[in-house]
Amino acid sequence: MDFLEVLKRRKTTNGPFLPDPVKPEHQRLLVEVAAMAPSHFNSQPWRFVLVDDRQTIDEVARISGESMTRLLEEGTFWKRYRPYFRFSEAEMEERRDGIHFDQMPAVLKPFRRQIFSETGQAVMNRFGVPKTLGEDNRKLVAGSPLLLAVLLDKTEYRPGELSGFYSIFGMGAAVENIWLTTTELGMGIQFVSTPMEIPENWERMKRLLKVPDDLELMAVYRLGYVAKEQRRPTIDWSSRQRKRISQYVFRDTCETPEPDLATPTQQGKR
Repeated sequence: MDFLEVLKRRKTTNGPFLPDPVKPEHQRLLVEVAAMAPSHFNSQPWRFVLVDDRQTIDEVARISGESMTRLLEEGTFWKRYRPYFRFSEAEMEERRDGIHFDQMPAVLKPFRRQIFSETGQAVMNRFGVPKTLGEDNRKLVAGSPLLLAVLLDKTEYRPGELSGFYSIFGMGAAVENIWLTTTELGMGIQFVSTPMEIPENWERMKRLLKVPDDLELMAVYRLGYVAKEQRRPTIDWSSRQRKRISQYVFRDTCETPEPDLATPTQQGKR
């Protein structure tokens, strides 16, 4: 695939993966491209754990599903991420950021704008939505043939110091290399984020992965090969829009937005 095409096709896989194990050569390639990322003074602070042990994946899945259920039952998820939710194409087109909830159970559609209220939360809990979505989350993680844990070396990762920023910057570049490579390999990738939302569950993840004191567990991802036609989860969203150039680029100073490119028709009129 052309490099720019890879960039354009990169996305998060919200749905299930194929059951096929990830080929050893592909696992090796993913961590090799990660090491090609830039880092402060070539410090390479990242560390990775490749997980294909079925028992470990199942336990990560259980922790993730439990975390999702709790976050939804308590309303924490909706309150924390409300600024990113869009409920119409028009809103998405205007903002050009966040995620558009364009798929959800029929019983919830009339309440989609009320999910952030106490009434909406009560309706969701009464219909068992948190448990349903928690189980969906557990199944997605459990059905993943490969997990990737991302860690940082604490001798480099020192929060509050410049080294902390440099380490995270390098880690982000390494993960992006992995993400782009999954696109080239016909794979998908998704952040297993819910355990991070609950401190005690994140500690359970650390113990499960036997993280030593000199490393900090930063993130866990699920990976696998994707089918051409994918079934969407019970509640799903799209996020294909990107901000216009004028919304995030400036010229010379922050006071002068970079103008958007004119359309071919507008260019023809000049």
